[in-house]
Amino acid sequence: MRIGILTGGGDCPGLNAVLRAVVKKGLQCDIEVLGILNGWKGLLDGEAEPLSEVRVSGIIDRGGTLIGTSRTNPMKNPNGLQLCRQTWERFGLQGLIAVGGDDTLSVAAKFHEAGLPVVGVPKTIDNDIASTDFTFGFDTAVSIATEAIDRLHTTAESHQRIMVCEVMGRHAGWIATFAGLASGADCIIIPEFPMRMAKVAEIINERRKKGKSFSLVVIAEGAKPEFAADVIKQSMKLDEFGHVRLGGVGHLVAEEIERLTGIETRVTILGHVQRGGTPTAFDRILATRFGLAAIGLVLERQWGMMVALRGNEIVPVPLKEATATKKLVPREWFALAEVFFG
Repeated sequence: MRIGILTGGGDCPGLNAVLRAVVKKGLQCDIEVLGILNGWKGLLDGEAEPLSEVRVSGIIDRGGTLIGTSRTNPMKNPNGLQLCRQTWERFGLQGLIAVGGDDTLSVAAKFHEAGLPVVGVPKTIDNDIASTDFTFGFDTAVSIATEAIDRLHTTAESHQRIMVCEVMGRHAGWIATFAGLASGADCIIIPEFPMRMAKVAEIINERRKKGKSFSLVVIAEGAKPEFAADVIKQSMKLDEFGHVRLGGVGHLVAEEIERLTGIETRVTILGHVQRGGTPTAFDRILATRFGLAAIGLVLERQWGMMVALRGNEIVPVPLKEATATKKLVPREWFALAEVFFG
């Protein structure tokens, strides 16, 4: 049996652990694995390479993805599905494992509806894919953000400043919530629960009255301040899935906080450093479990399914269900953080 595997969307710590698991388990089950290069682009252009045990040896601790990625959307091409079918047949594929976030998996769901045998593996540092408790990459991103905020803590305290840290999170504030909680942030601002700047200033001023000489504010890039007409964008250019590039809300919020409090306020935007580098042990293990479970679905011919973490178990869920909506931070999770705002 020959199958393909691709990694689509933004790179994410743990992708190589998935590749390693799929190839090693696949070979044990007489499954040849072909790496489709650069996401869906590779299937459109007919670019792939065989993945041997030697090729994936020693990559579990490496960030990024061995076979490349892109934000290519084959459905934007009028002949995209037909071109992908032609490549599929030319490579002699009997199945495909698509590793990606909501966009990549939405394409996988459409491929399944078109009759192509596809299995999905969820990955995103944003942790916003429905039907799974966690996605790999998230734990690494939170760890990186937490360490950065810890470092901002010392300089904020030394200079008696307010430090604003902007983290990733287009629609969902999971990274901001977890990293903010872990680092003892005074205030966390996320897309799901907007906070007025007057309230932020009030929280900071009350802390000062109680003797605290510095403050830490964590904000997700997709959070929209009440004084802005829309989310803050780096560029209006759309990618093939219709997304603009976000970033910069931290600067506007820092300026407003300084205006309202009169306290020197600085901002740090973590950006792509959150998705790079070595994955945590948790992400390596979760990605490995996902990869092994994906091969299990292939062997059982459970096409159109995605592997998901439910509690401590890996279970299959329909791709259509997993991509129907985004998993946002619920009120009960954010309430944990709000305890520490007062």
